[in-house]
Amino acid sequence: MPLINVRELLQFPAGDNETDTVINGVHFNRTALELYNYTIYTNNTISNSSKCYLIFDQYQPVMFSNGSWVNGTSCYFPYYGIQSRGAASIALASVFAMSIMFTLLNLRKHGKLYLREDKRFRVVGRRWQWYWMAFVAACGAISCITAVDVDRDYLQSIALILQSFFFCLMLPGTLAMVWEATRHWGSWQERQIVDSDPYGLPQDDRRSKTEFWLPLVFYLFAWLNFFMVIPRSWTPIERQRSPEQQRDVAVPSATDARHKAGAILAAVAWSVIVFSLHHSLKHYKPRSDTFIGKINGFCRDCPTKLFLAIIVLAIRIAYAIAAAWDWDITVFKFNGQPGWAYGLGYGTTIVLLVIFEIAGFIEPNEDRSLIEQRRRRGQAIDTELGIVAKPHWWSKLHGATHMSDEERMRALAAEVRNPGNSNREDVSGPRSPRAYAANVELGDMRQGLRDRSRSRPGLDPYRDHSVGSDVSEASSNLGTRPPMPRAQRMDTSTSEAASTITGTTVGNTRPQQIRSMLDI
Repeated sequence: MPLINVRELLQFPAGDNETDTVINGVHFNRTALELYNYTIYTNNTISNSSKCYLIFDQYQPVMFSNGSWVNGTSCYFPYYGIQSRGAASIALASVFAMSIMFTLLNLRKHGKLYLREDKRFRVVGRRWQWYWMAFVAACGAISCITAVDVDRDYLQSIALILQSFFFCLMLPGTLAMVWEATRHWGSWQERQIVDSDPYGLPQDDRRSKTEFWLPLVFYLFAWLNFFMVIPRSWTPIERQRSPEQQRDVAVPSATDARHKAGAILAAVAWSVIVFSLHHSLKHYKPRSDTFIGKINGFCRDCPTKLFLAIIVLAIRIAYAIAAAWDWDITVFKFNGQPGWAYGLGYGTTIVLLVIFEIAGFIEPNEDRSLIEQRRRRGQAIDTELGIVAKPHWWSKLHGATHMSDEERMRALAAEVRNPGNSNREDVSGPRSPRAYAANVELGDMRQGLRDRSRSRPGLDPYRDHSVGSDVSEASSNLGTRPPMPRAQRMDTSTSEAASTITGTTVGNTRPQQIRSMLDI
């Protein structure tokens, strides 16, 4: 059987009588066929627009007078073998399916948090690229898997519709994939600058306002492309059962104004991606005033993955624009040359996925990279100040105490509750470092003097303090005892000792006069 079947109306062949007709060696009731509106076509099918059966070679269906069929084979049966379109679809479907696995690995690597999330730089911002890549790969795999039946079906049906639908759905997803990669690269540059200088980039200047509006503008055109191409009737695409039907039904539907407008809107979204890259290079990388300097700066600072991705995406959009005007190169034509759609459509999308997957495995996690940058800045500051970092075993060797986070919080709470008694030991938790320091460092001298004055005994009421009374009175006002002569201090200590030993009071005995050490 030829691959292209001319589908025209034929008259029922003559049979044994006026109400009998013979089709492929089988007798049919002509009256019943006309009653149920069945017609024979030159592509060896019999159909009434709701049911269609093959009537050539070994396909010999039988119809009863009530309209039911026996041994019937649908016209959409996979009659042919896999050809170039189906073989390429199997290979590309495998690549798309494998890319999903690598995308999930990169999502786990780059989406993992090692630092506390900042409101200014949300973690979901660096995950969106991988979400869109998984979406695009899924659409590509479904489109290629269903394309296998496009070559095999005797007449085109739902397989061609599914391939075309998911092929068109890949384009807005591919735009969003490249956009998120470009936008997040600029956000990552901003985050590094803010981490080293929190007030270096304000959030109310023209730069920040531009970055606020750019995503809205991009997704406006990306969603317009989606609404122009996707929500529509896809049934006319499968109407390719004859050259006339293909020319009159399928071609006008595949090259109408909506497809053309959608391709142009995709080009506008691509220009927003280019502007976003230019904006990030302008504000987050060193600039030069000369033309040669700008070219050198672009070659030095522009990431390779984004440069290649934007170029490949431009080829994909150029093919979409060309296919909206030229029917012969579009994926909608079931018997067209598959090299155009598979090379410039599926092929460019796979190249984009491979570029981002390789870059994802090479580049480190951003939180870890930020931690490493902070460590290097700390080492540079220590070097400038002449600080030599102690090894990790230094604190353990010198008996330093290591408190957990909970113990530090308890110590801080105890210090807040008792700010004046930092040297006391809190029973609710470990002592704070300030409490430990209070035992070895100088505290309030006036408080110490008052405490010592309370602990000292008062003046002896049985001793004559007339000598030096002025000094004694002045000293008593200050809360301290006046100094005594050496002999008097010895006499006092001797008398106190004697009273302790004999058990008598000082007032009942005469003060002992010390002549030598033998008297003690």
